[in-house]
Amino acid sequence: MDLTTHEDIEAPIAFVFDQITDFATFERSVMRRGGDVERLEKGDDDGLGAKWRVKFLMRGVERKIVGEVTQADKPNAMEMTLKSKSADGALRVDLVALSRARTRLNVQFEATAKSIPAKLLFQSLKFARQKTQSRFKAAVAGFAEDVEKRYRT
Repeated sequence: MDLTTHEDIEAPIAFVFDQITDFATFERSVMRRGGDVERLEKGDDDGLGAKWRVKFLMRGVERKIVGEVTQADKPNAMEMTLKSKSADGALRVDLVALSRARTRLNVQFEATAKSIPAKLLFQSLKFARQKTQSRFKAAVAGFAEDVEKRYRT
């Protein structure tokens, strides 16, 4: 399953990179939604090597994921791998400076199933591809709006 989208943000590329590597904010967001986040590795200044164990409920079943930042090219890109018992995934974020104060955020998510239940879940998401893609796009657009608001203040 592949999902991709892009958003233009009215903020410099360095500021946007700092926001996508502000892991403490993402950890709090997961916890506000009822998930449990355990930081396993801190990583270096640009996030490379940071690692987490996350537990959350999805469709009534507790899911456990281990996420790790595997690539960080400040201020241009970051890649994170996600592993669980039933699926693996990769999240890639690329930043392109359109001008001094405008940045394009490209986000790509790929996931592969390792078990029959995960294959069924991904198949149902593929059947609702348009809805899944629009939810993904809305989440990235919401993040982009938050970054713009933080930059303006």
